[in-house]
Amino acid sequence: MLAVDGNGLPLGLLIASASPAEIRLADETLRNIRVPRRRGRPRQKPVRVIADRAYDSDPFREQLADRGIELVCPHRRGRVRPKTQDGRRLRRYKRRWKIERTNAWLFAFRRLVVRYEVIPALYHAFLCFACALIVLRWL
Repeated sequence: MLAVDGNGLPLGLLIASASPAEIRLADETLRNIRVPRRRGRPRQKPVRVIADRAYDSDPFREQLADRGIELVCPHRRGRVRPKTQDGRRLRRYKRRWKIERTNAWLFAFRRLVVRYEVIPALYHAFLCFACALIVLRWL
């Protein structure tokens, strides 16, 4: 799981096994975000989260709303409950390509795609190193 900013630069990441659903890992990934400020504590809460249809869940929306975070994601096709957002907010969903671009940048590192490391701490270290290289290339 990876959280990025508006330019596609990595902010927070989390590694886990492939078996849990992504929505179960989303909250913990958002809690890993630390954006340094000039003064004071690092910023930990984004203004909005742009996600795909897999994150369309009313409990997840309520959980983020309690923290003051707006969830921008399209509703699932078979949704039984009424829709919670209109098309105006979904215009921001067009910026999701930046997230996919960051995934492509990470997949340029062959060691992350194939995952030769058996120990999760080593894989996490290489993932952090790749994120640092992406940020350095951006600067």
